[in-house]
Amino acid sequence: MSRKFARSLGGVIAAAALVLGAAACQKEGTGTNEAAKCEGKIAFMGALTGADAGAVLPSRDAAKLAFKKFAAANPNCKVELVEFDTQGDPAQATPVANKIAPDASFIGVIGGAFSGESKATMPIYEAAGLVMVSQSATNPDLTKTGNKSFHRVNGNDTTQGEAAVKYFKDTVKATKVFVIDDGSTYGKGISDVVKSGLGALKAGEDTVQKAQANFDATISKIKGVAGVDAIAFAGYTGEGAPLLKQIRAAGITVPFVGFDGVYDPAFASGAGTAAEGAIVTCPCIPAEKAGGTFAADFKAEYGKDPGAYTAEGWDAATVFLSGFKAGKVTRADMLAWVDAYNEQGLSKKIKFDATGEVDKANVVVWAYEIKGGVLTPKTEIKLG
Repeated sequence: MSRKFARSLGGVIAAAALVLGAAACQKEGTGTNEAAKCEGKIAFMGALTGADAGAVLPSRDAAKLAFKKFAAANPNCKVELVEFDTQGDPAQATPVANKIAPDASFIGVIGGAFSGESKATMPIYEAAGLVMVSQSATNPDLTKTGNKSFHRVNGNDTTQGEAAVKYFKDTVKATKVFVIDDGSTYGKGISDVVKSGLGALKAGEDTVQKAQANFDATISKIKGVAGVDAIAFAGYTGEGAPLLKQIRAAGITVPFVGFDGVYDPAFASGAGTAAEGAIVTCPCIPAEKAGGTFAADFKAEYGKDPGAYTAEGWDAATVFLSGFKAGKVTRADMLAWVDAYNEQGLSKKIKFDATGEVDKANVVVWAYEIKGGVLTPKTEIKLG
């Protein structure tokens, strides 16, 4: 199990330089250095604007940085990252996928960033033979459909949910947990895992709606259960921030634990002082735990610290970029490349099983605490 973060970025980048830093792609099977035509586009699909964009933009920025470094090292390899804004909405993601899929210049997709948009677009990309590598979609069911297109470099919500239950039991010492979800593919998926794991510790539950602004009904349900000593929220920032703010305003001070859908600076800023001390779990490693200079390089490029899924965004991009280096410039070849990929990444060892999942033994889940309005790494939640 690669829980030792001694895999420093110095070592990873050195290895990546061998993959990404040569002068040109080569034709496979020729036994020569004859250059193949190295070009193509990778689509990045996710919430780039809207209430939940803060959970996606850091991984987008990491992918852009990987492409920038690749382009500098490989001027003869004309690959491009093209961004598509879905606002994380399946209804907006579907026409985006229908635009990408028929365009033969696209060789792969980073995304979807969220589970709902991934579920909606997987059949479109599958029919087009276009491989997907998500950096952050976590719903367990995404890899249970038999779809051959979808892969993810992050852990899923079975693991994150198990970690959250462990956190409630071992760290919070909760005896009555009220579980709230937002009804989305993501929110319902992880809340089901958490409720199952909590068993008798689940004291109550409720579902809120997308774009809901008033949470009096949910707060009344929480107050209606005697002895609630913790709250779990499975959803995104747009609803999570005002929900937490209103919970605290109602005088409910018990620990609040959200999941990676609210790993977003806007969650802390939106909830204001009510967010202080809130916990957010994520199957994503703190960028500084990737070692080496990744966190510093990211800050130098963007003038800010890395956020959610930055190491995973770099890893998803690198899977594709190394494919281009190996001469995989058709959709069929890139799909085969991704299926067979087996390399150390920044976040973990990246090797996909037949369903598109990475090895659970390599997945790391962290708890982050909001301190002074900033999501700060608190502790790794170790399973097993």
